[in-house]
Amino acid sequence: MPVTEDPLRGRTAVVTGAARGLGAATARELSARGAKVALLGHEKRLLTRLKASLPGISEYWEVDVTDDREMARAGQSVRARLGPPSVVIANAGVAECGPFAGSDPAVWRRVVEVNLIGSAVTARTFLGDLFRTRGYFLQVASFASLGAAPMMSAYCASKAGAESFAHSLRAEVAHRGVGVGIAYINWTDTDMIRDSDRHPALRELRGHMPPPARKVYGAGHVADRLVTAVERRRPSVYVPRWLRAAQLVRAGMPPVVTWVARRELPRLTAGEPFGTTGPLGAGGRADQAGP
Repeated sequence: MPVTEDPLRGRTAVVTGAARGLGAATARELSARGAKVALLGHEKRLLTRLKASLPGISEYWEVDVTDDREMARAGQSVRARLGPPSVVIANAGVAECGPFAGSDPAVWRRVVEVNLIGSAVTARTFLGDLFRTRGYFLQVASFASLGAAPMMSAYCASKAGAESFAHSLRAEVAHRGVGVGIAYINWTDTDMIRDSDRHPALRELRGHMPPPARKVYGAGHVADRLVTAVERRRPSVYVPRWLRAAQLVRAGMPPVVTWVARRELPRLTAGEPFGTTGPLGAGGRADQAGP
């Protein structure tokens, strides 16, 4: 996918987790820049509505990104209807919060499966296309990839794993002309984040972060940055930009987080024990319900 003045026009771009939130915003931005967009996700009603709203060519596939067979069938259909992808964005993600000791093993496992295994299945499905198009794979990671937080063990573990997977994949496919990027994003205004703010302990934990780290960014703003990174085949993109500095101090973050948690968690949970949230947001609940 050579860099041109209008690099996405006429190219096929795949977005997972496209029904809502950052995935939908990214699909809109890709379409606005001339890409043909393959929308993959749950929630057929929202996928249908999104497809109808996009200015360019698009199609949708209701699919579970962790299911190899479903994804293989979707991949074949994407090639037949839109052409081989030049861009693949592994955005699908879910989250739950709460103490690990009281977590539901099935929900905890599902978070890891969607965020990590789902990204790997997505890459496996479309990597052959990216070899042919000399394309670009973007892994949507998180600030949680850089510094783990209490009450978010599954999410942090899965996002750190997704980051590591993308680093490994980048080294493996660079000689084939395929670019691999990692998107490190902080709080984004999606239903997942809005749902987390309904839980007092989570809201308080975010409140104890430094002021710049508490800010919530609009999904459209984040999507604009991600698609620009796709156009420029960036190895990484940070939203907000200051997150790049966290790379320099990430080795020192765990003891600081532990110190703050040891001091604050007893106070936050003193009035009412903090249980697990279950899947956060309407997207998380839709994933739990399945197709």
